[in-house]
Amino acid sequence: MDPSPTIAQQLAALPRLTVKDLQRRYAEAFGDETQARNKAWLVKRIAWKVQANAQGGLTDRARARAADLAAGAELRTTIPAKRATTAPVAAPAEPDVKTLPFPADRRLPPPGSVLTRAYKGQTLQVRVLTHGFEYAGLVYPSLSAVAKAVTGSHCNGYLFFRLTKGGDA
Repeated sequence: MDPSPTIAQQLAALPRLTVKDLQRRYAEAFGDETQARNKAWLVKRIAWKVQANAQGGLTDRARARAADLAAGAELRTTIPAKRATTAPVAAPAEPDVKTLPFPADRRLPPPGSVLTRAYKGQTLQVRVLTHGFEYAGLVYPSLSAVAKAVTGSHCNGYLFFRLTKGGDA
């Protein structure tokens, strides 16, 4: 009788191990250390490797097919750039899409109004649009986005522009 545990016994024991023990088992199985501390992920990866080792891994045909697919795939080699949250101001066009009526926030003045705020020796002027806010030649989706562009950190746009419940700036 073979004293080594069966594959089923090895797999059943994995969830009972600590994260440190799982990291050690990962290093043994893959020949490389991991910084991962997600226990469920470690258990899955080690279980996959134990089974692959016991069953011989992928067939030569499967490896060749995977290599063919990878050779013809268009793979991203650079990190995608973050999408800009602002767009240059061009003649704001009203969308052709029908939308449900949405009551305007009572704290905001009507479209076309200009909000003025002194900040760090500058006078900021923000024009209220039907769908957004114009500041420094850019259209922002919210007052908070304008406040973030000005200050560099997130803050409530209504508080930053000192708008009260009545809509006074």
